[in-house]
Amino acid sequence: MSSVITEVAVQVFKTEARTAVDSYGHRHPGPSIQTMQALLRITDSDGVSGYAVGKPNYLRQDQVEQSFRSVLIGADPLAREAIEKKFAIRQRTKAVELPEHTLSYLDQALWDLAGNKFDTPVWKLLGGARSEVKAYASTMCGDNTEGGLSSPQDYAAFAVSLKERGYKGIKLHTWMPPLPGAPDVNRDIEACAAVRDAVGPGFSLMLDGYHWYSRTEALSLGRELDRLKFDWFEEPMDEFSLRSYKWLADQIDTPVIGPETTPGRHKSRSEWIVNEACDILRVGAMNGGGITPALKTVHMADGFGLNCEIHGNGAPNLALVGGASNIQWYERGLLHPHTDYDWVPPHLESIVDPIDARGIVRMPERPGLGEEYDHDYIAQNLVSEY
Repeated sequence: MSSVITEVAVQVFKTEARTAVDSYGHRHPGPSIQTMQALLRITDSDGVSGYAVGKPNYLRQDQVEQSFRSVLIGADPLAREAIEKKFAIRQRTKAVELPEHTLSYLDQALWDLAGNKFDTPVWKLLGGARSEVKAYASTMCGDNTEGGLSSPQDYAAFAVSLKERGYKGIKLHTWMPPLPGAPDVNRDIEACAAVRDAVGPGFSLMLDGYHWYSRTEALSLGRELDRLKFDWFEEPMDEFSLRSYKWLADQIDTPVIGPETTPGRHKSRSEWIVNEACDILRVGAMNGGGITPALKTVHMADGFGLNCEIHGNGAPNLALVGGASNIQWYERGLLHPHTDYDWVPPHLESIVDPIDARGIVRMPERPGLGEEYDHDYIAQNLVSEY
């Protein structure tokens, strides 16, 4: 007899963070601060649990009580497609708000449960395409901090240090609002040119542009990336305009990659393919509705001969990278001269994506998604449980 889900629970707890988010949602270095996280736990009748950690506002008590439990309790924990369909219907009715971030946490926990049940890493359950992957360094946005990322020269110096660390590629996030004077196409070009000059030819570089540039601004920037031989150009314009992205992709040689934030999971991304709005498809576990729809996106891209790069870091995204062959990179970051990415938050026993001197990240061998939670710490710093 198949097991069924018997428990759905969330623990909200205090932990530590060493970065801060500005009013536009961009992350920067910060002092050590107390912050809140939520740990979702789904347990089946065999006593096997799956976990996902995220933001408490996406794992609220009303969502758990009014939606999560009514769908999940008694369901087969391996029936992810059936579960996803039920939540899609509830998402449409809007009886309880269910953003794609929220559904992503549910899907992550179900995959973690499956991996724990079969004593197998999730990346192997997803296809086991590779046991290691090259990583690119994804920078934080520009700032006005001394010794930070306040000038093209700062970006160049940081790029050299990242190359020496072993990274095989670097993706720049340049200056964005609310920083005074941002955005600025000419300053972006100066930063990209300074970094190319610093790391030399043949080293992989990418740019994630300001999300709201006009067509003409994006074209000016894209033509400079052609000259500088960048690997891709990401999110320079509003992603709801497919025609703008096709217009751009048709006029520059640098591959256009997208979408990043467009809702609609794999279904909306199919429109990017058929409308030829990108040269490389993009999805992530968090902004793609979960591992299940993100994997559909990756396979769909493969059917059209496209690579599909995974947005963001962390255990679910690393599992996707390990699961499919038409993914070339793992995004490691966000990185900054004043931030230690390898620092381990107190609610974890280790980070899931250590990098070696060759710039390689190995897939975790632990069952499930590979995260090691310090459950004693979480219990000792518990704020609420529901």
